[in-house]
Amino acid sequence: MNKILTIAIPTYNRADLLDQQLEWLFKAIKGYENDCEILVSDNCSSDHTPEVIKKWQYIFNNVTFKVNRNSENLGVMRNIIYCLSSATTKYVWAIGDDDPIQDKAVNYVIDKIKRHQDLSLLFLNFSGKNQITGSPVHPPKISGNRWFDADNENGEGDGKAIFEYCFSKSVGAVIFLTASIYRTDLVKQALKIWKDAANNWISLAYLAGYCAANGKVIVSKDIYLECIVGVSYWQKEPKSALLMQYKHIPEVILKLQENGYSKRFSGNMILNNFREVNLRVLLGAFRRWPFSAIQVVVSFLALVTTSTFEVISNPEFKIAESSQLSSQIARRSKE
Repeated sequence: MNKILTIAIPTYNRADLLDQQLEWLFKAIKGYENDCEILVSDNCSSDHTPEVIKKWQYIFNNVTFKVNRNSENLGVMRNIIYCLSSATTKYVWAIGDDDPIQDKAVNYVIDKIKRHQDLSLLFLNFSGKNQITGSPVHPPKISGNRWFDADNENGEGDGKAIFEYCFSKSVGAVIFLTASIYRTDLVKQALKIWKDAANNWISLAYLAGYCAANGKVIVSKDIYLECIVGVSYWQKEPKSALLMQYKHIPEVILKLQENGYSKRFSGNMILNNFREVNLRVLLGAFRRWPFSAIQVVVSFLALVTTSTFEVISNPEFKIAESSQLSSQIARRSKE
């Protein structure tokens, strides 16, 4: 029987968490051993990660269990992209080594990809929790504890429109690694087009958008995961807030436009991003890294100017109020 799903775990120096995640997977995968293969990619850990992998490789004796160890730490995004591009099955699901996942998630994913042969992207809904306080966290544009509110369980509707809706509501949702299952051949095509994707912290949004534009999309109604907010790798980088909003998000928006998304959508997203400018972040960046901050902001403002000109000069690109845009996309996704 041909396996249909690669469950990949990129990891670095979190041996105990990896041990717990593989213990979860050992239980959750029961009954689906013939459908799945496992890939663990160790980003040159200096702790006892290799011993943990060796232990579980022996325990998973009836499942294809592949191991990669990078000769040096390639950075988080390159390790993630290695996992996605190395899959040999039709679908690939890369999961964080520390993300709590319900046992029923594996059953749900396998069922959906078997039922929908033309599926290109599956989003698993998830809840958020603050790392420090333990209190629930959700995007400002979404009420309740689910990070996706575009339920689309049957794989019908316009995949591109569904992605547009999800992306416009929460960038954080579409870049949460463990929430996304991609069709492998589309991910590989997308990475071939954007060879520099590993240098962008939200390039997973580009991969999801590319997949959505080339097939059917499912967004689960139920919650299958939990995201611990405040522990993302990029948040530890000194310039993260500056680069994410004013460089990486605009880069992804433009890449989506290059690959079939409309100027209306990209213009709306760029200008919405401008509306969310955080002066505190900008002033802090100008004070700490004046030269690089000026470069980033000047490029961003040039892009905003171009988008504004297109909106003003062409009625087709007139910006709808965010609520109108959301309802329009949601309506299209259900047609």
